[in-house]
Amino acid sequence: MIIYSMLISCNVYSQIDGNNLSLSSKKLNLYSEEQKQLDEAYNLLGTERELDAYSNSLRLLKKTKHKKNKIYANIIIGIYNNDRNLADSALFYGNEVIKLVGKQKDSLSMLRLSSAYNIIANAYGDKSLLEESKKWHLKGIEIAQKYQTGERYFKKVHNLASTYIRLENYDYAIKLLESCLEYTENTRFTFTVYISLATAYSYKNDFELALSYLKKTLEYFKDDKGSRNKIIILQNIGAQYHLMKNHEEALSYYNEALVLGKDKKYYRPMLDAMNNIGLVYQDKGMHEKAKKAYQESLLICEKLGFLDKQIVIYNRLEESSKIQGKYQDAYMYFGKKIKIKDSINELQKDNDIRELEIKFKTLQKEKEIKFLQVENTNKKLELANREEAIRNLTLQQEIEKKESEIRKKENENKLLSFQNATEKTLNENILLKKNEEIKDAQLEIQQAETTRQKGFKNIILYSFLILLIPVIGLLVTYYQKIKAQSELTKKQEEINEERISSLLKDQELKVIKASIESQDKERKRIAQELHDSIGGNLAAIKLQLNNNKNKNEGYIKGINTQIDDTYELVRDLSHNLIPKKFSKNNFCDVLEEYFKNIGGASSLRTSCSVYPRKEIDLLGEELQIETFKIIQELITNSIKHAKASSIELQLNLVEDELSILFEDDGVGFDTNKNIEGIGFRNIRSRLNKISGTIDIDSRIKRGTIINIEITNLTTTINEIQPNYS
Repeated sequence: MIIYSMLISCNVYSQIDGNNLSLSSKKLNLYSEEQKQLDEAYNLLGTERELDAYSNSLRLLKKTKHKKNKIYANIIIGIYNNDRNLADSALFYGNEVIKLVGKQKDSLSMLRLSSAYNIIANAYGDKSLLEESKKWHLKGIEIAQKYQTGERYFKKVHNLASTYIRLENYDYAIKLLESCLEYTENTRFTFTVYISLATAYSYKNDFELALSYLKKTLEYFKDDKGSRNKIIILQNIGAQYHLMKNHEEALSYYNEALVLGKDKKYYRPMLDAMNNIGLVYQDKGMHEKAKKAYQESLLICEKLGFLDKQIVIYNRLEESSKIQGKYQDAYMYFGKKIKIKDSINELQKDNDIRELEIKFKTLQKEKEIKFLQVENTNKKLELANREEAIRNLTLQQEIEKKESEIRKKENENKLLSFQNATEKTLNENILLKKNEEIKDAQLEIQQAETTRQKGFKNIILYSFLILLIPVIGLLVTYYQKIKAQSELTKKQEEINEERISSLLKDQELKVIKASIESQDKERKRIAQELHDSIGGNLAAIKLQLNNNKNKNEGYIKGINTQIDDTYELVRDLSHNLIPKKFSKNNFCDVLEEYFKNIGGASSLRTSCSVYPRKEIDLLGEELQIETFKIIQELITNSIKHAKASSIELQLNLVEDELSILFEDDGVGFDTNKNIEGIGFRNIRSRLNKISGTIDIDSRIKRGTIINIEITNLTTTINEIQPNYS
């Protein structure tokens, strides 16, 4: 006699250089356009244009080649069939979502799975398999408790409460519904909860309270023409007047609900209105009119498979037959009613239902205990905050003292810089003077007699040594200056790190130190290369230019050869500045070594999983480099902004699709309000080059999960050439 309200919630790019540019852009644009159309269809659900949502989703489901869009389309069609109480169709599309999601365990896939469970639960509710419906609701809520907050979670709890009403557990249903009222950001959802509360209180015979809830809700939905909510409200108001023996008011609301239900094809509210009209006639002694209304409703229930409605109708036909003295007909209706009840009981033998129900109730109690614990913790934190304020004052004084020391050291650094500039100028003057002396010596040697050639050679040798010594001195001075500057920079950074040590984690400090040490090693290597290789070649060229008088073609050719050798040394040195990581090492080994170094140089806990290694190592070097740089940028963001204590990377290659799942346990952020910085813009730019898409799932204080998928890998796999040698 009373109607229940149930709401369903569901949660639910690129360019390539060269000849592949047009093809990749078309594919990514098609994917984005399809997703945009599905978003529009989802927003049309529950409105006058929801038939358009169904048609558009069905059309896209048939033509799309993207798994994500197929899952989205199946969810929308499943919700549409739930709204129309087409249980078998809703079950089909809900199970299709489960098949498409498969064994994927990332947060996005689990949220889609939760939506599928909700569709299946509502379908079983329409088929009157209430224990089965409860089981699937509990499975969906179990996922939502881990991944969802806000309206989506409370909508699932509301659906479960509606099932408990139908199971006649009214007190627990009211407790769940009152917990849904904690969410106040969506007024429409609040009034929907009022409808369910009215239903529960009506079953507890508190008709006045139920009627007050319903009339407030009808005022809110009065302009919502032909919506499911409005039909349910009209039907429920009629039921309250009916229970209060006001038959004329009851018939008025029943007939209005019946007309809207037939027009919009909301079958369950329509059937409830039809059955209740029959009950009014039965109460007034008009049994033939009542029987006609019941039989018309029974035909629709049998066609749609509404077993609970059939039981109600047979029960009322039995009562009407008894009143009229038609006991044979009453016995026939009684037998049909028992037969349907037996079939329902047979379908609901599932041990998992009780286990999930107990688990859900246990989680609810744990949630209440945690709330009390949080209150106690807050009191302790208030005391701790006062002590922290005192420590902060002391720390502020220490910081001011450190700042004074820093300013003093900055002045010392400026003085040292001025001294270095003076020494450099003095060395340059000495070098110019020595060059003039060498030129004078060379003029005297050229005018000397032949017998003094041996002494001439010795003079050249000594002159060269005189030239070489200041050059070496300059190089040593320059090296010492770099080393002193490096040490000075290191001390400067140590002072800065002391100032911010209370705000940043230890791992950032260790990563910075490791970076500085690697720069010092690289500078030493460059200085050694310049001194040993390029310096030696230049000295040899100088000797030949001064010693050979007959500058013939062979002489010029020898000089050119040495110049070419020197050029090659410079070229090799510049190329060696960029390590060829992936040409000499396997990509997976480099990636794992990088993660190991990050963990070793800091207190970060790192985890790196790659599968299958062999196929990923054979990916193109350009793709490997871009992937490595993207992962570096993600790690930098986690260290710099997320303040994470652990990071985890999963790299999977399945059916020409490279999947990167990156997760940290940092502070998280609101994806709806966050403005992307340079780091994320660089990541998206790199993904555009390699046909990649990115999904970001982050919540405040609950970390960040980033899912990257790179498709169209068939042209980037390295071909293995046969070796005929």
